[in-house]
Amino acid sequence: MMSRSLLTAGAIAVLTATLASGAQAQTRLAFGSTNSQSAHYAYFASLTKVVNNAYDDVDATVVETGATVDNLRRMARDQLDLGLVTTSTLYHAYNGQGDFEGRPIESKLLWAYNLAPQNVIVRRDSGIESIAGLEGKRFGPGQRGSSTEATSLAVLEALGVEPDWVRGSNGELAAAIKDDRANGFIKSSVGERFDALTTDIATFTPVQVLGIDDDQREVIEEQLPELSIVEMPGGDMENSGPYTTWGFMIGVSASPELDEETAYRIVKAVMEDDVEQASAFPPVEGADLAELTLEYANTPLHPGAIRYFEEAGYDVPERLK
Repeated sequence: MMSRSLLTAGAIAVLTATLASGAQAQTRLAFGSTNSQSAHYAYFASLTKVVNNAYDDVDATVVETGATVDNLRRMARDQLDLGLVTTSTLYHAYNGQGDFEGRPIESKLLWAYNLAPQNVIVRRDSGIESIAGLEGKRFGPGQRGSSTEATSLAVLEALGVEPDWVRGSNGELAAAIKDDRANGFIKSSVGERFDALTTDIATFTPVQVLGIDDDQREVIEEQLPELSIVEMPGGDMENSGPYTTWGFMIGVSASPELDEETAYRIVKAVMEDDVEQASAFPPVEGADLAELTLEYANTPLHPGAIRYFEEAGYDVPERLK
């Protein structure tokens, strides 16, 4: 007769094997975001909740990172499964341009969720009335190291305008504007309105938004195809009627190693959620993320995303396949 100790040992072995088998069946996914103080970090935290709630065999976690460029490079090293990107920087990475020259990263877009128009903002008392008027003036291109900064430098260079650039964090640039040590800066808006930082500046220091004219629009469209042209409504705080600017989408891109089935399941869960994302990031409330993606994407979509969008009845343009 088998001893109790042998029975116990056998039971432990079976339990251990079962647990090991279950652990192997669990798909672990790392979602690269940005710094934890950002509203976009909260959005990515909501994505992990959406995916984990949808699938028992998935364990998704949010990872604090240095945002777009950092995420792309980590995805290229297979350290992240997907990550926050701007469509403009993803365009450079996919095509091996700019910072990625000679080192392309075949990261494909899953979806886009937020349009980020770039507002050219100056103090009203600066006397600057056009983008051309920024020539030689102390002006911030956006937070140091950000996609806004890189895009601003490229756009102003294409337009032949060279300000006296003031560099720093968003907080440092805001302080410089308030203290009249800088005439203004370029800052992403949230949808069609100022973000919280620009609103704070404008509350105490009246500002003016500068739009682009038709000639400048043509230059941007020709020389910087990774950018989108955006029509903005303007308003009292902007001290402007409707105006035109440039922008890019913020989206979610995949590691070159992410397989089609996993990508499909992630996109399906996210597209069919109408609670978690909006609670964490209100600008997406009521938005058709599929339509946004198909309108503003400028690099190929992941096959898993294409599969979901087509199953849901959307026409995916050939340029995105």
